Amino acid sequence: MNQDSQERHQAYWRANTKLIITLLLIWAFVSLGCGILLVPVLNNISLGNVPLGFWFAQQGSIYVFVILIFVYAHQMDKLDRKYNINRRD
Repeated sequence: MNQDSQERHQAYWRANTKLIITLLLIWAFVSLGCGILLVPVLNNISLGNVPLGFWFAQQGSIYVFVILIFVYAHQMDKLDRKYNINRRD
């Protein structure tokens, strides 16, 4: 592997790691923060007839997790194109 290729590879993995850490922090905030720690505060807000803290604990964190999966896939496609990473069949 030449120097340019190695630097590009390292930059790709740095960007990948940064993306993963960012998405994991969002997931932790939503699932732990909104679903457990902030429930008493969020329960003062209603989503329909359901307290928001209860909703996050039961369904909201799952929805956010699924959305984060799609965000990760989309962002990784962009990174793959940016760093010219080809998929192996």
